[in-house]
Amino acid sequence: MQHIETEHHDGTSDATPGGYGNRRRPGELAFGALMLAASLGLLWSAYGISGFEALSAPGTVPMATALVMVVTAAIVVAKTARLPLVPNETLARDIVPATVLVFIAFLIAYGLLLKPLGFIPTSALFLIAAVRILSRRNWTWTLLVSLGSLAVVWLVFRIVFTVLMPSGIVPEAEFIQVFRNLFNGGGA
Repeated sequence: MQHIETEHHDGTSDATPGGYGNRRRPGELAFGALMLAASLGLLWSAYGISGFEALSAPGTVPMATALVMVVTAAIVVAKTARLPLVPNETLARDIVPATVLVFIAFLIAYGLLLKPLGFIPTSALFLIAAVRILSRRNWTWTLLVSLGSLAVVWLVFRIVFTVLMPSGIVPEAEFIQVFRNLFNGGGA
């Protein structure tokens, strides 16, 4: 029997195949159940394509694929449910720490704010918060790195590659005209 140190916060990966061959980590059973539910949903959706009309029907391959997913997910859930939990591990500390949840919330907020606020203010808020939380450095360093990175990204994608980004509340067209005037010597 292989014993793995439960205090694995030394930078090594705990995703080594076979790392916990005979134990269940916190949340592992719930994740397996979620995969089973998603597979059942896909099977139901595939059934909606053409039902069980014929083997050559358009929904046959999607249904067969989803059925394989359901069967394998059910096997994984059944095997996982029989395993004992790894001692000294918690979902909040070892699997989904608070930082991960905070960044999930940041990404959702970014997606919601991108259209109404625009790329520049939304990205600035995201980068400032992310750099501050992850680096734990002072505000001067945080603002310099965040806003400097945003300026480089905006210049490269918006000016060089002319990628359209949501302008939102920032008068981006006027900024671009200022840059064009600078590089054209101020001429019309």
